[in-house]
Amino acid sequence: QVQLVMSGGGLVQAGGSLRLSCAASGSIFSIYTLGWYRQAPGKQRELVATITKGGSTNYAYSVKGRFTIARDNAKNTVYLQMNSLKFEDTAVYYCNAQVAITSSSGSYNYWGQGTQVTVSS
Repeated sequence: QVQLVMSGGGLVQAGGSLRLSCAASGSIFSIYTLGWYRQAPGKQRELVATITKGGSTNYAYSVKGRFTIARDNAKNTVYLQMNSLKFEDTAVYYCNAQVAITSSSGSYNYWGQGTQVTVSS
């Protein structure tokens, strides 16, 4: 079994910064793509950013230049640095990991528990 434990989040004023962390633990052989998603009230979950095992990144247009995704492969941890936060960034944020649990298994999708980010205008 694999667990993703998230930390960070909270309430911040517009223009401020927050940092989210997500640590994976359990039966892990390798972690492939890590990502951050968010879901605002009444909206579908959307991709925020992803990072491959090799470090290639991809960002939603709405967060480009403001958010930075990074990973520490030694710690099985992914981070999301969020700067210049806007009211519309308010959402529950989730981390996602594509994990192989053995050398011969395919990858499985795991989700963090979610953390609320609230940006006051």
